[in-house]
Amino acid sequence: MPAQPRIVIIGAGIVGCALADELSARGWARRLTVLDQGPLFATGGSTSHAPGLVFQTNPSKTMTGFAAYTVAKYSGLELDGRWCYNAVGGLEVATTPERAEDLKRKAGYAASWGVPARLLDPGECVALHPLLDRGRVLAGFHTPTDGLAKAVRAAEAQALRAIEQGARFLPQHTVVGIESANGRVTGVVTDQATFPADVVISCAGFWGPKVTRMAGLELPLLPMAHQYVRTTPVPALSDRKADPVAEALLPILRHQDRDLYFREHEDRIGIGSYAHRPMPVDLADVGSPGGPAMPSMLAFTADDFEPSWRDAADLLPALSAAKLDEGFNGIFSFTTDGFPLLGESPQLHGFWVAEAVWVTHSAGVAKAVAEWLVDGQPSVDVHECDINRFEDVQLAPPYVHRRSSQNFVEVYDIIHPLQPAEQPRPLRVSPFYPRQQELGAVFLEAGGWERPHWFEANAGLPGVDAIPPRGAWASRYWSPIAGAEALATRDRVAMYDMTPLKRLEVTGPGALAFLQRTTTNQLDKPVGAVTYTLLLDELGGIRSDLTVARLGPDRFQVGANGQLDLDWFTRRLPDNVRIRDITAGTCCIGVWGPLARDLVQPLTRTDFSHRGFGYFKARQAYIGEIPVTALRVSYVGELGWELYTTADAGLRLWDTLWEAGQALGVVAAGRSAFNSLRLEKGYRSWGVDMTPEHDPYEAGLGFAVRLGKGSFTGRDALADRQTPARRLACLVLEDPEAVVMGKEPVYVDGTPVGYVTSAAYGYSVGASIAYAWLPAAAAEPGSHVHVEYFGGRLAARVAEEPLFDPAMARIRR
Repeated sequence: MPAQPRIVIIGAGIVGCALADELSARGWARRLTVLDQGPLFATGGSTSHAPGLVFQTNPSKTMTGFAAYTVAKYSGLELDGRWCYNAVGGLEVATTPERAEDLKRKAGYAASWGVPARLLDPGECVALHPLLDRGRVLAGFHTPTDGLAKAVRAAEAQALRAIEQGARFLPQHTVVGIESANGRVTGVVTDQATFPADVVISCAGFWGPKVTRMAGLELPLLPMAHQYVRTTPVPALSDRKADPVAEALLPILRHQDRDLYFREHEDRIGIGSYAHRPMPVDLADVGSPGGPAMPSMLAFTADDFEPSWRDAADLLPALSAAKLDEGFNGIFSFTTDGFPLLGESPQLHGFWVAEAVWVTHSAGVAKAVAEWLVDGQPSVDVHECDINRFEDVQLAPPYVHRRSSQNFVEVYDIIHPLQPAEQPRPLRVSPFYPRQQELGAVFLEAGGWERPHWFEANAGLPGVDAIPPRGAWASRYWSPIAGAEALATRDRVAMYDMTPLKRLEVTGPGALAFLQRTTTNQLDKPVGAVTYTLLLDELGGIRSDLTVARLGPDRFQVGANGQLDLDWFTRRLPDNVRIRDITAGTCCIGVWGPLARDLVQPLTRTDFSHRGFGYFKARQAYIGEIPVTALRVSYVGELGWELYTTADAGLRLWDTLWEAGQALGVVAAGRSAFNSLRLEKGYRSWGVDMTPEHDPYEAGLGFAVRLGKGSFTGRDALADRQTPARRLACLVLEDPEAVVMGKEPVYVDGTPVGYVTSAAYGYSVGASIAYAWLPAAAAEPGSHVHVEYFGGRLAARVAEEPLFDPAMARIRR
């Protein structure tokens, strides 16, 4: 790519304008063109009608960071002396006990991610927003820096800055084609001209699927209609009417128990509702920009809004003296998981997307994408938003429709961290699924896979009644049976379904050299070696952790974390290397526990002794009649093997092991026990405990880095980082019954200094465990901290890790 490539941005809404501004600030304005099918800058898309409410706090650290940057940037913008952001503050109120508890969790997110906020009592809520019915409000959550973004104005202000640097904006250009050659984008064709390009970025909003389809990319995005109304003048606002310039004095307001939000329009109130039925929009029914009607503003369906109007007046009684004046059903974008779609197309190099981005996150997203293009990677973790995160089954149009519609329904719902989507399920199942059903498996879902979390057949296991109870929130999607399964793994032997683990086969004469260049550990080992290693970005951040088994001189099996790893490898693949996703055609049973060898050895002629089959080794073997690839690795800290075979033979493998294990007391165990066991051993989970924002030394994974092996991605960035300023620390809560869930803030001397990543009760060690990112000084063993949980403070201490079997004696026997 040229040092200053020819760039075409499709879409001059707030995302396209913000991106043009961010690229221009990095010196990429001179060859930058922004095209839009509508007029500038009320182009006819979602930006044109957006009410502009910016609530920053989100369970996602990344999304919160995007919103915080948007607030900071737009607060410093103005256009012709008029504001682009009005920090009136944000107020969320609870009218149910469940919501009041949820606001405590939200306050914890704010503290974890550095957003100034506090919980309020009902009187404080009414003092901030006098229209509230004090008798309806139980509690509130106030963020003083939340507020109103003037979306079209902010878009124009950023566009003008880009134009000053040399960018050009062209209205009334409808894109009709994307040109390409040899797998790379070469230009954009409009109804007026052709624009040569090295990089094309689709920022087309709900028109995004139409644009990306021209580039051969099906976008998992569903345009949805969302109701918004304005009232007639509200008499109660007449004495404190906001002037036309300010538009609002009261904080923006959320009534999430009724799926409503509110903002002032001088002496009127604007009301948005998510309470109505999902209204997917067919783009064929949407008009073109420039006509008499705004294309993104569909006809208002009054019947759908009637319940919301009653609920609004119930919370704000002053509305009973007003009427609905005008309303519309505005189109905006929803995705299957609620996150934006960012990144480069896997099919067409140079074709990028920045779609499904709301005004709230617009500037933050634009900054990340600009960094990605100019510097090669964003400065923040974007794995939740990367367009390449989806499995193929998650791209099916019916799947996109159903999941996106459900996300609309649940946008203001109280969602538990473990709560799975309900439909479409089951979608992906392992060969063991019928046996798991027979054992009463309780399935949750991830990546489309049905994953057992515990088995009701184990309700009679010894020790179930002695498993410590836990609070109501932590008890959801959990059972004490999981504790008994964990203890059975430690005491006897258990079978775990590891099929959903992404498996890649890397082959070819250049396979070893390729993996050596892209990962951190030494992989030049004899056939049969298994190695834990890391994928880093150029800045030394952890993109993933992998388990690599050398099954032949030029053949490797890579245990990866998901589709993003496959995409990362594929983009860098040399001609003499092939990579293949073998997950769907294979399956895996983890057999772990002190009796694992007693179970497996009688079923095979291969020597499974410690001397004959050492730790972190791989062998081809037969278990009964079934050929397996056996890896002696353990993510639970016990003797055992991962046993891989083809999907067609999987059920027979399960039955063979299950029948032979009855005399040993074998149990089927689920993900809940698995997570507890891995935390007792201090084993990290990528995407939860560490991300590209962390390097190996901070994450306690320096052992997987071999700086002396030669060049590899990220090596130069690690040269002077062996003394980190922060660390991932193991915390033990003083109250053994207090189990936290992750993302809670951690305090030292009353100040939030970090946040929890993973947490679970450790049944073998009899302690509640939480891993957390802390400043290095606070991460020393013996240090005392507090974890905030539902507004309270739980005392904890930093412990030496691992908590269980630090000598690794149980694994190496």
